[in-house]
Amino acid sequence: MGKKVKKEAEPPPKDVFDPLLIESKTPETVVLMLSSPETEVLTKACDALYKFASKGDENKVTLLGLGALEHLYKLISHEDPIVRRNAIMVFGIMASNHNVKKLLRELDVTNPLISQLAPEEDVVIHEFATLCLAHMAVECTTKVKIFEQGGLEPLIRLLGSPDPDVQKNSLECIYLLVQDFQNRAAVSELNVIPPLLELLESEYPVIQLLALQTLEVISKDRETRIILGEKNGLDCLLKILETNELSDLHIKTLAVLGNCLEDVHTLQLIQQTGGLKKLLSLLGVSTVPDIQKNAAKAITKAACDSEIRKILNEEEVEKCLLNLLKTGNDEVKVAASRAISAMCKNVESKCALGLQGIPQLVQLLSSDNEEVKEAAVTALASLTEASHSNASAVAEAEGIEPLVNTLSAQRDGTIANAVTALTNLALQESSRVSIQSHGIMSALVEPLHSTNSQVQSKAAFAVAVFGCDAVARTELRNAGGLGPLVELLHSKNEEVRRNACWAVTVCASDEPTAVELCRLGALDILEEINLSIKRKNKFSEAALEKLLDNNLSQKYSRLGYLSSSNIITNGFYDCGQIKPGAKFLSLEELSMQELTDRRAIIFINAKPQEEEKISPTFHPSLINLCKCPGGELLYLYLNFRDYSILNKCIFFFHVRKGKGKTEEEKAKEVTDIASKDQEEINLENTLWLPPSDIILMDYINDASKTILPLTTTREQVVALAQFVADRMGGSIERDKLHDFSWELHISEIEFELKCNIVPIGKIKKGTFYHRALLFKVIADRIGIGCSLVRGKYNRAWNEVKLVDDFPKGIAGLLLPPQEYIVDLMFEPGFLIKQGSAKADQYKRI
Repeated sequence: MGKKVKKEAEPPPKDVFDPLLIESKTPETVVLMLSSPETEVLTKACDALYKFASKGDENKVTLLGLGALEHLYKLISHEDPIVRRNAIMVFGIMASNHNVKKLLRELDVTNPLISQLAPEEDVVIHEFATLCLAHMAVECTTKVKIFEQGGLEPLIRLLGSPDPDVQKNSLECIYLLVQDFQNRAAVSELNVIPPLLELLESEYPVIQLLALQTLEVISKDRETRIILGEKNGLDCLLKILETNELSDLHIKTLAVLGNCLEDVHTLQLIQQTGGLKKLLSLLGVSTVPDIQKNAAKAITKAACDSEIRKILNEEEVEKCLLNLLKTGNDEVKVAASRAISAMCKNVESKCALGLQGIPQLVQLLSSDNEEVKEAAVTALASLTEASHSNASAVAEAEGIEPLVNTLSAQRDGTIANAVTALTNLALQESSRVSIQSHGIMSALVEPLHSTNSQVQSKAAFAVAVFGCDAVARTELRNAGGLGPLVELLHSKNEEVRRNACWAVTVCASDEPTAVELCRLGALDILEEINLSIKRKNKFSEAALEKLLDNNLSQKYSRLGYLSSSNIITNGFYDCGQIKPGAKFLSLEELSMQELTDRRAIIFINAKPQEEEKISPTFHPSLINLCKCPGGELLYLYLNFRDYSILNKCIFFFHVRKGKGKTEEEKAKEVTDIASKDQEEINLENTLWLPPSDIILMDYINDASKTILPLTTTREQVVALAQFVADRMGGSIERDKLHDFSWELHISEIEFELKCNIVPIGKIKKGTFYHRALLFKVIADRIGIGCSLVRGKYNRAWNEVKLVDDFPKGIAGLLLPPQEYIVDLMFEPGFLIKQGSAKADQYKRI
């Protein structure tokens, strides 16, 4: 055998270094190391970056600027588990920064991270992958991606991880995801309830709290509540409430149970196991405001269902709520008051709560806390709705005055509910009178000015309720409440507009208020509303009709018609047919106009002169002069404001009264009176009162004596027609109608009075419309039913309804009344059957 030759070791390749330890103190160098193919270098570089990023947010921003995330993104799927782990650790620690999260979304890291949640992966990978996902799940777009990429299932599985950090991160991520309804439904199907209930027994409070928060969110769904009951979750929750050591979890536990109370099935289950009674007893002994407040909120939510209200009533939840009202914490009082409002929909609860709760709630109306005041008045509004006994209890507790005072509160909800409570009380006559005595109408003026539609609607409704009383209407008018009420007719809110129309209908029940409403433009607005198919309603139609029925001068001017039920009273005037869109002037405004050749205004005022009240702002000397013999002319000038000759009239009467005095004394007295009147009053702002029409009074007295004794209505109508015709120029032949110079006669009266306004009694030559008006005035005074209709070309006529004589042989047959036009011009007293050719001829000739 030949000698063996020893083989020498081969030298290393020339292009390979021996192992080399690299140290760096700059992040730039470390980031560059992330591109190394060496596993050991990558591992150490990632570890260094993790430590650097952990020191603060500023370091994370530095690494972001150096492009570290792009390199790390390639490493989270590296084949080496240690490199992969360290890279994910860096991702997890850096993801808390907002700008980092933004870049991570652009890099679409959710899918690679979800893939790292596999059971076989290292627990550290699970920890930091879930941490990164939890940071990113704050954004809605990331939530969608996690769901679509199947991230829910591995996250739920990791709730059972032995590592508490993994549990906490996974739980936090799930909590964020279930804020979305779609995810809530998905986690229920993935059986998330059992692991969540297990985590309630964790030794870490943060995990327990996160589990409760997650349960609170997902228990909003009925399916989850059912599963919670089936898995004995309700017992777990009650045990937490019974454990004083877990008091920091009680509030969230109550929130979960509150959701469960909203479901009838779950609530019945709680009741059957005695859990509901236990829950209420725990609440009764608790002195923690947050627990009391949240329990009351839970009851409020649950009481939205009628069946649940019944169950709560069976468990005497009312006692618990009444006790909560006694606490010293305002937030608890608010929550308890709202729960009372919710429970009031149950009749038994309303009775139980009203007995003891109303005095406490009335006291809360004086609270300085506006939220407490609002909650209390809302509860009172609910308690008094359709409850006679509770309404009486509020009055007995002296709650009317604080309720009226609450109308000046700061919150719209407070005002609206205070109005509601007061209108509920007004159903009782004694309470209504008491409310009115506290100035309810004046207090409603400010709510009527509100910009809140609910307050507007309630306030208008209250005006309709309390406006049935004449004194209340006067109070509202004097307080300036009619203006804002009229403005509400413009509202685009249907309910506000409807209630405003109703209020106008009620307020227009007396003539002064109706006249003021018309002056403020209510009539024009209502006419506009009733022309609209969408906006008009029964209330707007009724309001327009009522306004006109109590402002007959304007009704006749606008519509040209007064029915038999429209009784003409003193103060009525006929100024002719008003043009569409033109302003309807008051009699006082018309009295200020200069004498013109236009149609005279005919006015009615059959009130004895001694009953007339000259404005108290006139100097007493003027009033005394008017009472002297011959003082009627001075009275007329005084009231028509003909101040140009007023001093002459004063002088004239003093000359007559001043016999025995020197001319100097007379002149001085006249000068003194005139100067005092100019100093003490502003005649331009004096209340104008029309002079009485003595002649018309005589007409009415004569008609009462001669016409009323007649036995039949037909005879009375004929006699009155002849009476009117005799006072206005007698009968006129048809072919000589143009010779009947009534226009000149009226002009002479206007010139005599120096005014366009003419008392009807002064007219001795009257045409159709004068006679028809006088007929209507006297007929209304003596009880003859007739209407007044305006025609064209100075025509007007009266229509009466009479029952014809029975034809022979059919006595006893009840015939309907027939309408007749009363001839006052050609054959006074002749009755023309309505619809006949002669009737048409009378109207148009």
